[in-house]
Formats: sequence, C-alpha cells, structure tokens
Amino acid sequence: MSSEVVQLPSGTVLEYVLLRSTSPQVRSKKLAVCLHPWSWMGGRMDDPVLQIVTEPLLERGYDVLRYNSRGVGKSKGWASLTGAQEVEDLKELVQWARLTSPSLTKLVLLGYSHGSLITSMHPVLSDLETSHLLISYPLGPRHWLTAFHTHRYTTALQTLVKDPRSNVLIVYGDEDNFTAVDSYDAWANSLQDLNLSGKTGDSDDHGKLEVVKVAGASHFWREHEAVLRLIDVLREWAT
Repeated sequence: MSSEVVQLPSGTVLEYVLLRSTSPQVRSKKLAVCLHPWSWMGGRMDDPVLQIVTEPLLERGYDVLRYNSRGVGKSKGWASLTGAQEVEDLKELVQWARLTSPSLTKLVLLGYSHGSLITSMHPVLSDLETSHLLISYPLGPRHWLTAFHTHRYTTALQTLVKDPRSNVLIVYGDEDNFTAVDSYDAWANSLQDLNLSGKTGDSDDHGKLEVVKVAGASHFWREHEAVLRLIDVLREWAT
C-alpha cells in the first residue's frame, strides 16, 4: 500500500499508511495508531512487529494507521533525543485523525519498544474511548532512550494506569534482550498495585490494566509460538 504525508499544525510532516478494515462486523468507527521502535536504531512504520499486529486489529474492525516518526522515510525533521517532540507529534496526529474521522468512537494507541514510551505519554481523551497497548516496553534501556529523562516517562505511565478511564494492555516476553524478566515482573506488579490503589471499596471505579507475559518471547518477537500468542492476546483484547 502506498504511503501519504500529512502536515501537522506545528509544521512537522509525517509519512503514514492507513489500512481500512473490511470486517463485516464493523458497527462503529474505530482507529488504531501504531508507533514503531527507536528511529536512531532503524525503527520505521513497516517494522515486522507492527505488521504482525495489524491483521488482528483489522479483523476486529479497526482502521490501522502506521506512521514514520520525524526523520524517518518521507517524514521531515530530526528525531529528538528525549522523545519530547515525538510525543507532541503523536498528540497532533491523533487530533488530525479525529478531524478526518469525526464519527470515531474508539481509539487504540499501540506502541512497540521505543514506540511504547511515546504511547504511554498520551493521556486518555475525555471525549473518546481511548486504550493503550504497550509491547516490549523498553524498561531496561529506558534511561538512555530518553536521554535520562526517565522520571518524566515513569510519572506519565503511573498517571495513565491510575486514570479511572484508562484501558491498558502491557505485553512483554520472558526472554527480552534488554530487560531481565525479574525486572519486568517487579515493574508490572508495581503498576498493578497503582492501578488498584484508586479503587474504593467494592466498586470498579479504577482503570483497566492487563499484563501478559509471553513465554519464550524475545524483544523482537521472532519466535513462532510467541507471535501466535501475541496475536491471540490482541484479538481477545481489541473489541
């Protein structure tokens, strides 16, 4: 599929592809925006993992928008070291997508690797059902991927999982190349505790947080059984 470009209000030009769902089950307008790994290490919108997750999203009735971050492909500008500019680009891109699809009822923000850092910085929208999917969140190398602005990303993710409107799915492999599984497990447990901290009594007035650890999965998701598990998880979660 050929790509197109959009100029954001800030002047940044981003290259993207938009794949339309052909699911006969579609009764509402749904969109998934997918973010690729770190551009400094070759990340781009045709990343194999983003291609893997595209099909189950289309099956579930989501249109899928994948885009190249600044400085990649036909996207203009330079990648930032902290990710701050990429965060603003995502916010502007989402607003543009909403203007072009005013009947949108559901939004999924999906980030893989470095893309999950940027995704986690986008808040839940007050007037649109918003879900976040973080795949292989780069916990281990987060400090240098953000030029040591770790606290900013930590705070944003904690705020997200505590938001009573949030719906967050975190997926990681127990054989990740950059983060030890014990570190992932402790981090995931702390997020789950935070998520439940907003609950009062027997009520369900806290956000949804699901954490899935996939056996045998590396950071790059090249293992056949792990890929099948990832697809199954996504199909079950994306409604």
